[in-house]
Amino acid sequence: MEAAYSQDLDGLIGLAKAYFDAAYTMDAEKFAMIFDPSASVTRRDDQGGAVVTPIAKWLDIVRGTPSPRDAGSMRRDEILCIAITGELAVLTLRLRIPPREVTDLLSCFYLNGRWQIVQKVFAAEILASAAADDAA
Repeated sequence: MEAAYSQDLDGLIGLAKAYFDAAYTMDAEKFAMIFDPSASVTRRDDQGGAVVTPIAKWLDIVRGTPSPRDAGSMRRDEILCIAITGELAVLTLRLRIPPREVTDLLSCFYLNGRWQIVQKVFAAEILASAAADDAA
């Protein structure tokens, strides 16, 4: 019989909702509650390489980032995919953090009785309306 966590879709949906809430308010403490302290964040740099940032440093960046809520932006959060294999899960999410639309791949482990994010890999694209504003 599979362990209970491998059937815990509701827990992963709850994790995604907590992630969306933290992103909308840019609340580093809310993010810290859903990321494992050893987690890291990976993105591409402008030269096509990868940049890996420890979670503590990324949370410092979040603390200095204006929130979409404070900017009056409407939320647009989507769970694109949830894949579970035993105590491992991957969430694919899309959300808006103007002027960008962000796609996140969140690798999660079931740790200490709950799902936690251990790796965030993301890509961001400038929203079409923001690009048009820049061109004007």
